[in-house]
Amino acid sequence: MPATPGPLSDVSPTTLADLLGREQVMDFGLRTLWPTPPRVAGPAFTVRCAPGDQLMLHAAIYRAAPGSVVVVEGGGTEYAVAGGNVCAVAQRRGIAAFVVDGVVRDLAEIRASGFPVFARGVVPKPGTKKAAFPLNEEIRCGGVTVRAGDLVVADEEGVVVVPATRQDELLQAARAKAAKEAAQSLDAWETDHYARIQQALDAQGFTG
Repeated sequence: MPATPGPLSDVSPTTLADLLGREQVMDFGLRTLWPTPPRVAGPAFTVRCAPGDQLMLHAAIYRAAPGSVVVVEGGGTEYAVAGGNVCAVAQRRGIAAFVVDGVVRDLAEIRASGFPVFARGVVPKPGTKKAAFPLNEEIRCGGVTVRAGDLVVADEEGVVVVPATRQDELLQAARAKAAKEAAQSLDAWETDHYARIQQALDAQGFTG
């Protein structure tokens, strides 16, 4: 069951970051684990894992709705919270992607399947499966507070979280901004950019 494109899948994380501010952008340590992944966008299904444990991510793949982005507070980087088979099952069930504040394993299998995973890296040793936590509660991932249903947009540029309460507003603003930028020539952009830079320099009394 392939994941269907979510709202804002046509808008870059860079455009959203300009509109949302830094606090909604995950830190650069969370990145794609294979080159040029497709952009993913979908509602967050939130997971918290205990340090060294992977139980709740494994539980989540059977509970997250198709199109969801499973977002994981991973409990550290010493043990992997998922591997190739978990990602394959998630992909088969229509989950759009994993965003993991932690590490995974079986990178070659994940890359070959084309399942988008954004994480801090790869470690071959898996965690245990002992610690249960409630699913779909507020978590911290990549320095951002994420709640169930928030819209997660991710590609090779990074990961941005759009609060559920602002999705309609941001959808319109982001598409308007993207359309304006697409219609502007490089010459026009350079002219505008030069004027803004000079204005900023003049305000600082710069004369170089």
